[in-house]
Amino acid sequence: MTANLGDVKTTITHPATTTHGRLTEAERETAGIREGLIRIAVGLEAFNDIRDDLARGAP
Repeated sequence: MTANLGDVKTTITHPATTTHGRLTEAERETAGIREGLIRIAVGLEAFNDIRDDLARGAP
């Protein structure tokens, strides 16, 4: 399962509640999918745009 296969935009997903959301917590832990994990699929935007977007979203 994938969020946006073939898209040209950068996407960020939270596997614990999306792609692996149907697994139990123990199954996710075994698979290495922890609550704080995010997946970033980098698109075609300029590096500086992606970096700046991530910096704005970071606490």
